[in-house]
Amino acid sequence: MPVKKPRNPMPSQDPKERKQNFREVALGYDEQTAQREAERCLQCKNPLCKQGCPVEVDIPEFIKEVVAGNFQKAAEIIKNKNNLPAICGRVCPQESQCEYKCILGKKGEPVAIGRLERFVADWEAQKVTSEINPVESTGKKVAVIGAGPAGLTCAGDLAKLGHEVTVFEALHTPGGVLMYGIPEFRLPKAVVKREIEYIEKLGVKILTNTVIGKMYTIDELMKEEGFDAVFIGTGAGLPYFMNIPGENLNGIYSANEFLTRTNLMGAYDFPHTDTPIKVGKKVAVIGAGNVAMDAARTALRLGAEESYIVYRRSRAEMPARREEIEHAEEEGVKFHLLISPIEFKGDENGNVTKMVCQRFELGEPDASGRRKPVAIPGSEFEMEIDTVVMAIGQGPNPLVPASTPDLELTKKGNIIADPETGSTSKPGVFAGGDIVTGAATVILAMGAGKKAARAIHDYLTNNS
Repeated sequence: MPVKKPRNPMPSQDPKERKQNFREVALGYDEQTAQREAERCLQCKNPLCKQGCPVEVDIPEFIKEVVAGNFQKAAEIIKNKNNLPAICGRVCPQESQCEYKCILGKKGEPVAIGRLERFVADWEAQKVTSEINPVESTGKKVAVIGAGPAGLTCAGDLAKLGHEVTVFEALHTPGGVLMYGIPEFRLPKAVVKREIEYIEKLGVKILTNTVIGKMYTIDELMKEEGFDAVFIGTGAGLPYFMNIPGENLNGIYSANEFLTRTNLMGAYDFPHTDTPIKVGKKVAVIGAGNVAMDAARTALRLGAEESYIVYRRSRAEMPARREEIEHAEEEGVKFHLLISPIEFKGDENGNVTKMVCQRFELGEPDASGRRKPVAIPGSEFEMEIDTVVMAIGQGPNPLVPASTPDLELTKKGNIIADPETGSTSKPGVFAGGDIVTGAATVILAMGAGKKAARAIHDYLTNNS
């Protein structure tokens, strides 16, 4: 019987050092480590890992090329399906998708598919100048609204099929959540820019500072600007709050504002950038998803002496990736579980100073399958804090739906779209990603963009 080879650990910055800088935490495999990890792959006859990949990467084939040292060939195999591999290799929750399906994981540790994808993408970026073969034009024009993961994936795939694609982005920089939401220490902005440059090399035109719903409506794009189809990938950028007393005090941020100011607008590098951000000594982040972990870890790097995760369920119910929770703990983030704020108190200048909390216990599972938190009467207590970040989720960006009256929506304002094609109630208009599903992962948004691109191509071909 073959000896089981252990999974190769990811080299990373020391926690004591990294919590004081914004450099990338995970350092990546070198060639030898990547090949050792790739050799663990069993090359199954029925590779279940492929079923777990929303963007349909041929995982065993690219891993086989890594084993052989054919890194360029491995990159070509990945990019045949995935336009943003260096991003996916860093932020995709592989443990619940491709790696979850890996046969090795049934009795041990799965192949580190995400780490290998990152290695291949980074190797190609350092060693090779991508050659883009020109594709014959179909003469069809497609508008993509939103330059986040869904929009970029859809745009790249459509360009590969010969369509003329223009991406309209409301912010001054393309990338969506990849630029404004995910911190530099988890996803360097240089990596995102590199991936976007590849999309542009495919022939995609990206227009920034262009707010669809204000500057143009969907109907104007189709009837006056000559677009034959539209894809909406505007995401979930509308922050949720708890609507409790004192929530409008100074020092209370939505996670969207806190992370956007820090990441996209460069507050982490102030005063070398124009955007400052005020972070106190004691920071409470409400929530326990990946966004909450990002905010809590960012607060430490911005100078907070103590950073807390405040969550009304237990550790077992935390939605964040296990790796993100572990990294947060290693860096000194403290977890206050089974509690939730019910009121914020401030000083005479309107600055938050205290958080009144209530303790909870877990009851029966709710609709999400997680045990429902139940308040314990008389368990209220106060925490001294001077900064709060609300990371309890976000809703769909309302601008495009509000300006498109014949677009069918859910009660929450998400666009109703076919999960396999992205088609909406409006002919020629498709949608995908968080604007349809609600806040989810980067890779699921990319998968939706890929499916929509295929459906748009069929629509344009059959309506020509």
